Amino acid sequence: MLRARVWFRCAAMHDPVSPVLVEPARIGWDAKQRDVDLTIERSFNGVELLRRMKGWVTVNVEQAINIITKYGRLKLLDDRILVIEFENKKDYTALQDELAKEFDDQADLEVMN
Repeated sequence: MLRARVWFRCAAMHDPVSPVLVEPARIGWDAKQRDVDLTIERSFNGVELLRRMKGWVTVNVEQAINIITKYGRLKLLDDRILVIEFENKKDYTALQDELAKEFDDQADLEVMN
């Protein structure tokens, strides 16, 4: 298995950025007739985190997700770092080529050791 970080261009500063999860989502409830003191924390998965980058990066994130998931799996490494897991180097190379074709220099991959 091969892992790579995905880097996009920041829409504001135009430098490479990769989303990380700083804290899990904290979900609670409002009720009409009682107080609900229960909250749950839930981490995003890789696709959910990347979807939340819409407008913050220069690529169309839905299009990026569709392309990425053809070749690998978006995951959060250590519940924090967005990575793509590949079965083999061929899929990594194919994704790199398609990202370059679709997004030019707006999306890059970096192999992780």
